[in-house]
Amino acid sequence: GGGGVAEGSAADAMVQIGTFNTVKELNGKSIRLPGYTVPFEYGSKAEVTEFLMVPYFGACIHAPPPPPNQTVFVTTDEPILLKDLAQAVWVEGILTAETQESELADAAYTLKLTHIEKYEY
Repeated sequence: GGGGVAEGSAADAMVQIGTFNTVKELNGKSIRLPGYTVPFEYGSKAEVTEFLMVPYFGACIHAPPPPPNQTVFVTTDEPILLKDLAQAVWVEGILTAETQESELADAAYTLKLTHIEKYEY
């Protein structure tokens, strides 16, 4: 165990607080996770191969990032189109406890995406 707390850069507009502690049992497991997408690039036709999954809408954009252990860095083989960021989605894939640092937020988990679908209420 152990491990220190990662320091954010002074350039970060919004401070991310929280822990990088991960649930070891989830490492390498296929999971299905609901949440909201935060792409690194914007545009009406923005196809992405990487994005963040966060538990609430507006995180990292209008609100401070959630803790790293509630943030998942998602990678895809094929570019996907994230049309509506206010639309919650389900993502499925293989979760690894692999830390990813980005300008938007640091993530304590990485997910290799196999499926994404809209969250139907």
